[in-house]
Amino acid sequence: MTDVIAIFPGQGAQAVGMLADLAAEYDVIGETFAEASDAIGMDLWALVQDGPAETLNLTYNAQPALLTSSTAVLRLIQSQCPALNIVAAAGHSLGEYSALVAANALDFADGVKLVRKRGQLMDQAVPAGQGGMAAIIGLDEAAVAQVCEDATAAAGVVEPANFNAPGQIVIAGAAAGIEKAVELAKAAGAKRALPLAVSGPFHSSLMKAAAEDFKEALAAVSWRAPAFPVFHNVDNAPAPVAEVQEKLLAQLYSPVNWTGAVQAVRGKADVAVEFGPGKVLAGLNKRIDKTLATHGTGDLASAKAVIEMIQG
Repeated sequence: MTDVIAIFPGQGAQAVGMLADLAAEYDVIGETFAEASDAIGMDLWALVQDGPAETLNLTYNAQPALLTSSTAVLRLIQSQCPALNIVAAAGHSLGEYSALVAANALDFADGVKLVRKRGQLMDQAVPAGQGGMAAIIGLDEAAVAQVCEDATAAAGVVEPANFNAPGQIVIAGAAAGIEKAVELAKAAGAKRALPLAVSGPFHSSLMKAAAEDFKEALAAVSWRAPAFPVFHNVDNAPAPVAEVQEKLLAQLYSPVNWTGAVQAVRGKADVAVEFGPGKVLAGLNKRIDKTLATHGTGDLASAKAVIEMIQG
C-alpha cells in the first residue's frame, strides 16, 4: 500500500477547459460530471469546457465544478491504483467538502448540491460591491493583523481570511476597509497588496448571515463517520461526525489556516496528492514545508505520473 495525504483545492483553481485531456482518455471523468449535472439540474461539463469564464467563476458555479473535478480525478486515480491508501485529508475552504466526499462522510450528489447552495448563500450574504478580499504578500501575521486593525478603525471591517503560506495572507472585509488595508499594507512594506476578483468577503465575520441560512441545508444531509481523518479548516483537526456540521458552518466566517493544515497532516505520510485542477496547493506546500512532496493530478501527464508513483 502507498500511504498518501489527500488535499483538495478551493475556489480559484477552476479554469475553462480543465480536465479535458483526462476526460478524453478516462470515461470516469465524464461519468462523474454527468452524475453532478443530474444532481443540480445543469450541464456542468459544458460549462467547465465551454465557459464563459465569467459564468464558471460565479461562486455558485465554481464550487460544484471544483468539487466534481476533484471527485472525478480521485475516482480516476483510485480505479487505476488499488494500492492507494489515503491516511488523512484536508481541503482549502470549498476543498474541505471534496475531502469529506472522498472520505465517504457524505454522498457525492449531496455534496454537489450542498456546495451549490453554499455558493449561492455566500454570494447573497453581502451585496455585490460592498465587500471584497485582497492578497498581502511579504508581511508576517502580526503586521497583517495590525493593518487589518488600522483599516477597520479607519474605513470598515477587515480581517485575515486565509493564511495560505508564510508571507502570503489574504484579507477580507468591507469594500472601503479593503481599499484602506491595501494602502496601509503597501506603506508597511508589503511586496504586493492587491484586491482579488471575488464577489464577497469570504471567511470573515461578514459571512455569519450565510452560515445561519446554511444550517438547514447541512442538517438535511445524511452524514457518516469519515473513512479517514479529515482535518477541518477551523481548527486543523479531525472531528467526530456529530461535530462536522458545526465545523462547516464556522468555516464560512472563520479564517482558513492552510499553513496550519499542512503542519497538522505532515506526520501522517511523506507524500501528498492534490486531487483536482491546477497546482495551487502544491505551490503553497513548497513554501510551508519543502520536505512534503506534493503531486498534482489536474492534467493527463501529472495524473499518469501519480499513477506510476503509486503503482510503484
